[in-house]
Amino acid sequence: MIHRRTFLGALGSTLAINPLSWGKPGEAKRLAMVATEWRLYSHAWHTGQRFLAGYPVEGRWHRSPIKLVSAYVDQTPENDLSRSRSQEFGFPIYPTIAETLRCGGDKLDVDVVLVIAEHGNYPRNELGQKLYPRYEFFKETVEVFKEDGRTVPVFMDKHLSWKWAWAKEMVDTAKSMEFPFLAGSSLPVTWRMPDIDLPYGAGVEEVMCVASGGVDSYDIHALETIQCMAERRRGGETGVAWLQALRGAPVWEAMGQGSFDRGGWDPELFRSCLCRSHKLTQVENRNHRYPTSEQIREWVKEPVVYRFQYNDGLKATMLLLNGLVEDFTFAARLEGRSEPLSTLFYLSPVPNVVHFAALMSKVEEMVLTGRAPYPAERTLLTTGLVEAGVRSLAQDGKTLETPHLSVSYRAPRESQYVRS
Repeated sequence: MIHRRTFLGALGSTLAINPLSWGKPGEAKRLAMVATEWRLYSHAWHTGQRFLAGYPVEGRWHRSPIKLVSAYVDQTPENDLSRSRSQEFGFPIYPTIAETLRCGGDKLDVDVVLVIAEHGNYPRNELGQKLYPRYEFFKETVEVFKEDGRTVPVFMDKHLSWKWAWAKEMVDTAKSMEFPFLAGSSLPVTWRMPDIDLPYGAGVEEVMCVASGGVDSYDIHALETIQCMAERRRGGETGVAWLQALRGAPVWEAMGQGSFDRGGWDPELFRSCLCRSHKLTQVENRNHRYPTSEQIREWVKEPVVYRFQYNDGLKATMLLLNGLVEDFTFAARLEGRSEPLSTLFYLSPVPNVVHFAALMSKVEEMVLTGRAPYPAERTLLTTGLVEAGVRSLAQDGKTLETPHLSVSYRAPRESQYVRS
């Protein structure tokens, strides 16, 4: 996480080095939020309010030099909070995205756009994907940039779109128009227990994340957990060659194979993940015990697994095991190391959900430095993996070749997760 003194130093130096000149010297940076809905525990609630009331950093309450000055909220359910927050903090809510970015005027009048298209009443397609208007919100934002002849940094929450072609277009657009673009989950920036990282440039043979949650919602979090570690391997990111997704009884059949090459996964990585869990299910009135295979099958009613292999041969498995765990754990088998490297990606509980503050600190860092702290290609790849996963599930676990996921990039050497 960016430190308080780094905030202050960056705020003083950004304008001198940034050719796009976001904001004016001595003034707070201005943020526009474009959201699907803003209610209790929605992602807009977790993110936008950090730029209204601040958030904790290393035992201090940090007041951001970025202020939310305008908002667009697509849907307003009965428990909507956007109107009350507007009254409390004095920012207007506009009826269109263009008016929001221009703050009611005729030119772009903000320094960063926060796109939070998560939650709300939207249809699902035949694959079960919820058709959140992330791409549409992005396109309307870019239209303002084009019309007004100026760009600002953009943050996109979670995956980029439900459609691969649109996600690719979004990343390509940001590159061609040369504005910083940050996206993805809070998992890569949250605390880790223990505080360890995958060594930069290490040889990695197999990786795994065991998690809970649903398809097309929490799978993106688990995939970003894998990706923020896997991208640090020797040679950098090369993309994914194929993916197979399984649901129900075929998951247990795969688990019995005993290895990735036989159609399953490394059982030692699986055990290591479960042993890192803080929310591993137990029999009532029993002390902490490792579950038996029979208990796992009994407790997990609908297991889901994505098995995929990267272009450079790295093997990966993501398991959603509702009923067995309620957290996100990671394990990896490294070359020359007998024991797996493993850790828990810690998610702080409601109501404060402080890992979202860690994510918003990265938005702040992007605005103050003029650079995204990690590449959007990470989330482009995980977006494509989610789409491939739901397509494989719809085809009864067919293995899908994914040449379009040959996404190559280099991760920053410095990790971005919270350490204190």
